[in-house]
Formats: sequence, C-alpha cells, structure tokens
Amino acid sequence: MASKKIVDILGDKAAYLLDHKAIVDKSILTLPSPNHVEEVWMNSNRNNRVLRSLQTLHNHGRLAGTGHCSILPVDQGVEHSAGASFAPNPMYFDPENIIKLAIEAGCNAVASTFGVLGLMSRKYAHRIPFIVKINHNQLLTYPNVFDQTIFGTVKSAYDMGAVAVGATIYWGSEESNRQLKEIAEAFEQAHELGMATVLWCYLRNNAFVVDGKDYHTSADLTGQANHLGVTIQADIIKQKLPTNNGGYNAIKFGKTSPLVYSKLTTDHPIDLCRYQVLNCYSGKIGLINSGGESKGASDKQEAVVTAVVNKRAGGMGLIVGRKAFQRPFAEGVELINDIQDVYLDEEITVA
Repeated sequence: MASKKIVDILGDKAAYLLDHKAIVDKSILTLPSPNHVEEVWMNSNRNNRVLRSLQTLHNHGRLAGTGHCSILPVDQGVEHSAGASFAPNPMYFDPENIIKLAIEAGCNAVASTFGVLGLMSRKYAHRIPFIVKINHNQLLTYPNVFDQTIFGTVKSAYDMGAVAVGATIYWGSEESNRQLKEIAEAFEQAHELGMATVLWCYLRNNAFVVDGKDYHTSADLTGQANHLGVTIQADIIKQKLPTNNGGYNAIKFGKTSPLVYSKLTTDHPIDLCRYQVLNCYSGKIGLINSGGESKGASDKQEAVVTAVVNKRAGGMGLIVGRKAFQRPFAEGVELINDIQDVYLDEEITVA
C-alpha cells in the first residue's frame, strides 16, 4: 500500500489509480531503473560525454539513482508573458530564485531560457544540471503566430555548462516540418558536444478540435508525436498527460489501427499514458509528463495524480513549473517533494 500521505492526497481517486492493471503488459517495456544509461544508451550512437551528461542528470537530487526524474521548467515568461507567469509570485522575476527553487526542492535539473541560465551559470552550473530551452513561441507578435523560434545557439548552451538542451516542436502545425529540421540538426550538434536532448512534443492545429472536443491531448495523437520525437533522437520526451483518445478517427486524417483502441488502450488514464510510453520505443526513451497550469487549491492533488499515472504507466518522471513557482517558495518546494515521494514510494509499482 502506498504511503498514507499519498493515499490521502489522492482521496477518492486512490483505489482507481493504485489498483489498476494495465491492458498492455509491462513485460514488453523497458522500465526506468538505476542502470538506465547502461541498459539503454551504452550500445547506442551517443558518445561517452552524452552518457556522462545523462548519468549526471539521473544522479542528482532526491530521485538520484532511481531512474526517475523531477525537473523544474520555467520558460513561461517567454511563452505566456512574464506578467502572466510571475505576477502571482513576483520573486521569480529574479532568475536566481528559479534555480534556488530547483535546488531546494531536490530536482534532478532546472530547465529554462538562455537568459535565465546564462545569467546565473557561473554560480550554479556546477550545483544543479542545466537544461537550456533553445526555442520558444513568443506571443508578443500580433496577431499571435503559433510557431517555435530558435533563441540562441547550441554552442552557447554548451559554453555555460549545460548537461542538456531542450526544444519544442509543434507537431501538426504548418511550420512543423521546418521545426523538425531545425531541432534535428540542433540535437545532432548537442550530441556531438556531449549534451543530452529533451523534446517537448506538443501538438498545435485548430483542426484538432472537433465538435468542441480537444484532441491535442489524445493518446493516439500524442503517442505519434512522441514517436516522431524519438525518431530525431531525443533522449527524453516531454508530453502532456493524455486526456482522451481517438484523435485520428475524429479528425479523419492520417492512419491508425482499430487495435490501438481495442488492444492497446482503454479509457483509464494509466492505459492512455502507457500508449505514450509504448511510442517512446517501448520505454527505452524516458517519458516525462508535464504538470500543467496552476489552478490553485487543487494543484497538489493534480500533480500527485499525474505522477502516479506516469509512474504506473512506465514513465520516467514529471516536469512541473507553474504549480510550484506560482505559490510561496516553501509551498512550491513541498509540492515538488510530494511529487518526488510518489517515485520514491516502492509500494507504488508499474501497473
């Protein structure tokens, strides 16, 4: 049985999430483990420095040596505006406090912009692994254009001591083929320099909303986005937790199989997330799910639910930003620690 604290946070969702048996058996997956680098990457084309960077990432913070990751991402000041992001807690206009939060909470890494991490690199690059987010969708352009633009160079991320670079591709968007080419080339350069790569595999297309239902987070479409991400050699995939399924059938495009919906998924969130893991080369490439926006009082339960779903599906961890930094510092640390406790609890097993 999971710890009483986690069960209490889950509330009436505890049995539904903790007792579920997945439709796709875990035996076909490569699951997170302390030996992840040796088991997955030792025989790959990643050079020794990339292996060292991946091991550095896995060996830091409260989850060190578990094979799981807890990452603090803060790039919303570009994507959503600094005001929208930091007005709830203005101390985070100062980038040093972003890094302090990640350190105090025992995160594996902090992921942020060239500006944030570059400004503080000499003071902190040796104290916590840096993941530099190299592209963004800035929304000061009017009318808004939903596109990802490179904000700096991979070499700059390397020079500040980063262990990894992160990037977003908006799969499904008109600009996605250009983004694919840009990021594939950037990831190749990052690997040559010895850094790991993390890909935010998000979907963007107005046609993905059908009859008022949003399929941007359907298991089948996000699963394919993950599969495209690992194809360009992302070492870790970041994806939103699936909220529904059947995007291919609703939008009536692309190709899928009836077996995806009858043999590989159900409507249970753990099964939907497992399909995302399957598309990450059966778990060989770690899947980290995002924590989502802050909604206030429900944030802790939502974050712990997401962590339980991710872990039981075979995922590698969680990447939570706004739920942590849009509240007082100590409360942000506590929320991240509650997430980490899910991965540290040996009684919460893979479904």
